[in-house]
Amino acid sequence: MTFQDPSRNTLKLKNYFDLPAPAKINLFLHIVGRTDNGYHLLQSVFQLVSLFDYIDLEELSDGKIERAGDINWSVESDLCWKAAKLLQEKCPDKGVRITVRKNIPDGAGLGGGSSDAATVLIGLNQMWGLGLTRQELCGLGVSLGADVPFFVFGQTAFAEGIGEVLQPVETEEMQFQIIFPGVRVSTAEIFNHPDLTRNTNLCTIANLKQQLHNFVQSPWGRNDLETVARSLYAPIEQAVKLLTPFGNPRMSGSGSAVYVAEKNLDKKSVKIPLPENWRQWAVKGLKKHPLWSWTC
Repeated sequence: MTFQDPSRNTLKLKNYFDLPAPAKINLFLHIVGRTDNGYHLLQSVFQLVSLFDYIDLEELSDGKIERAGDINWSVESDLCWKAAKLLQEKCPDKGVRITVRKNIPDGAGLGGGSSDAATVLIGLNQMWGLGLTRQELCGLGVSLGADVPFFVFGQTAFAEGIGEVLQPVETEEMQFQIIFPGVRVSTAEIFNHPDLTRNTNLCTIANLKQQLHNFVQSPWGRNDLETVARSLYAPIEQAVKLLTPFGNPRMSGSGSAVYVAEKNLDKKSVKIPLPENWRQWAVKGLKKHPLWSWTC
């Protein structure tokens, strides 16, 4: 994997190509309560993995924010466009064309859209010379979505609150077999379901340390959203059954992707006959975001 280093840019208008936006999985996801305004409070460990979307940023001299690539929806609702508009408030004369090349499926619980927005924040902070810190970019990310701060944070994290309260944690080195069962899950549908568990007991980082270093053999916790998602989406149930012979399958986020964790970092994808439009990857856990050094 390569991407263009900004130090190589000598032209007045900069072009950054192939900026990586990694996917994430949730090693566990517990819903521990709700706020007065209805937001769900969670505890989770977010793990970056080596499945990437790629972002091109081409600086424009006319002050416009353009969005190209995968978009087939209103640009004003697009997270990458919103991320650029947030940063443009600090430099109104700057413009950019954002092109996203998707590999991470939408509605898979892998955080693709949030990761794309975070990479735009990180990349434009460099391109436009804004000098914002990682903490400041995380603060901006909260207004875009609960997962965006994690991707700016850029390392394995214990997450609390709505997902924006982050502390670094260490896990054993792992590889993950991921299956995307071809369906896009509505996060709102899962979170609003009356059968969702919303009172899982709180845990602490101190309690997690041993479990995270032995996660492959004994996956700790659970995904509180999984039971509801499996009941609503038959392909998720099917994916869990297909992966069961190879480990302890678990759904990521609100679904629909399902994974098993492995210690063998050179193992290829297990050969499972998959239905049409399903996808499968063997990916490694990442300790840090590939653009980690671009912020401080």
